[in-house]
Amino acid sequence: MKTYFFISDVHLGLQNEEQEKLKEKKLVEFLKFAQNNCDELFIVGDLFDYWFEYKRVIQKGFLRTLGALASFKDSGKKIHYIIGNHDFLHKDFFEKEIGADVYKDEIKIELNGQRFFIAHGDGLMAGDNGYKMLKKVLRNKFIQRLYSLIHPDLGIKIASGSSKASRDYTSTKDYGEFSGLLDTAKQLINQNYDYVVFGHSHRKAIEKIDNGTYINLGTWLKKPCYGKFTNNFEILDWE
Repeated sequence: MKTYFFISDVHLGLQNEEQEKLKEKKLVEFLKFAQNNCDELFIVGDLFDYWFEYKRVIQKGFLRTLGALASFKDSGKKIHYIIGNHDFLHKDFFEKEIGADVYKDEIKIELNGQRFFIAHGDGLMAGDNGYKMLKKVLRNKFIQRLYSLIHPDLGIKIASGSSKASRDYTSTKDYGEFSGLLDTAKQLINQNYDYVVFGHSHRKAIEKIDNGTYINLGTWLKKPCYGKFTNNFEILDWE
């Protein structure tokens, strides 16, 4: 029986320099721990607060994190990386250089005999039609190609600003209980999923619903934590 680890909403690059150094240090320590204590790692969106990858340029910073992820993969373990609403501008760096499996949308998978629906959670909340339209525009390949013509220094600065605007927009929306993700989870559990795993809302939760369980992985901006699944799902603090 395999052991699976889950993290979400680390938002590397968001905080001040001192906070970022401490957060990345904890993340690298966690990845080293994960390498020896799990079989597969799920990154459930917003590992970075912003990410834009050019054809021959990747943004400065996060070298230790990238190295730790590469080491994890080189040890023979599998990385599943669902891109979120802040770090969605990926090309092929994570797949070619690190060997991660990168997903634009949800993962539907069976783990140890249990049916999982795993997604970042953006665009899955009822009534968020404005964001759903924006998501289609931002993830349009033609628009991304045009954006890639901008010099990387300016392009990454704009990406950082748009990331902040997205966060400000989300923080002012009232989606109801658990940011509307709980209702979405109920619908999915009624489709015979045993576990529904989201991030995005930054609200850590394990909620039993009928014959299934809703999980929200919380955020590393408050208190670093990770999900662990073998026989059952638990969320553990990482210090």
